[in-house]
Amino acid sequence: MTDVVPILEDETGFDRLLTFTLPDRDARGRVVRLGPVVEEVLSAHSYPPAIKCLLAEALVLAALLGSLLKEDGSQITMQAQAQGGIVSLLVCDYRGGELRGYVQFDEAGVASLGGNPSLGALFGEGYLAITFDLAANGQRYQGIVPLEGGSLAQACESYFAQSEQVPTLIRAAVRTNGENCVAGGLLVQHLPEGEEGRERLHVQLDHPEWEHVAVMAGSTRHDELTDPSLSLEALVWRLFHEEREVRVEKGARLTRGCRCTVAHYESVLSRFPEAERAEMRNEEGAIVVDCAFCSRLFKIEL
Repeated sequence: MTDVVPILEDETGFDRLLTFTLPDRDARGRVVRLGPVVEEVLSAHSYPPAIKCLLAEALVLAALLGSLLKEDGSQITMQAQAQGGIVSLLVCDYRGGELRGYVQFDEAGVASLGGNPSLGALFGEGYLAITFDLAANGQRYQGIVPLEGGSLAQACESYFAQSEQVPTLIRAAVRTNGENCVAGGLLVQHLPEGEEGRERLHVQLDHPEWEHVAVMAGSTRHDELTDPSLSLEALVWRLFHEEREVRVEKGARLTRGCRCTVAHYESVLSRFPEAERAEMRNEEGAIVVDCAFCSRLFKIEL
């Protein structure tokens, strides 16, 4: 009989993470659904529909990847830079359940995009950099992959295959209805030799246990990821109810977390020589900082 560890709180709501493991398959997974958080991030700028969907997908991916971090205070940053497309820069990060993101794009060119533009039309040629900043030891490591495939999710799969050498399947979906936006995602990984300390069997993409998990997870429909009436636990149950054991654990509550403050910018600007700060000051003698993440202006007097 399948053993699913019960969740004490209802997981139907938005802005939640759920983690699970399949011990018999040497696999782990994450599932997330964003609602108010993604709407709050999107509200910082007047993004057109295509850019809203792109940023919403990126926030889902940042949450999924960020949930893999084990240490409090650690951070993951996703940065896509490109040329020849509509989008020149996309940045999202996750730290301790806090998400933020921003897209820099060509406002004139975005009007020429259709309702469902390809990754190539959005970015042209570019790369995706994923950076992990680990709080415990201060170490940073980064993987860079081309912006190729049909979606950002596929580019992230390439990152895990090339940089982490871990078989990974990712699904992401975005649903918009007027001003409302719901985004959801699923990540599963095969860890046949344990999570840490051993060589990854990345060459065994045809490993029978991983093939089974990938087929089951790959059957996830977009409407399931974005359906608020379907709890995250119920979604995991639909996919893996035939397993002998599924261990489920409630993850972090997700919030919008722009970390911009006057004190933060004062600390950053204090590292610049006085001559450079003088060039930054306006006629009133203040340095005005525009936070791209939250679209707020900060008046710094140093």
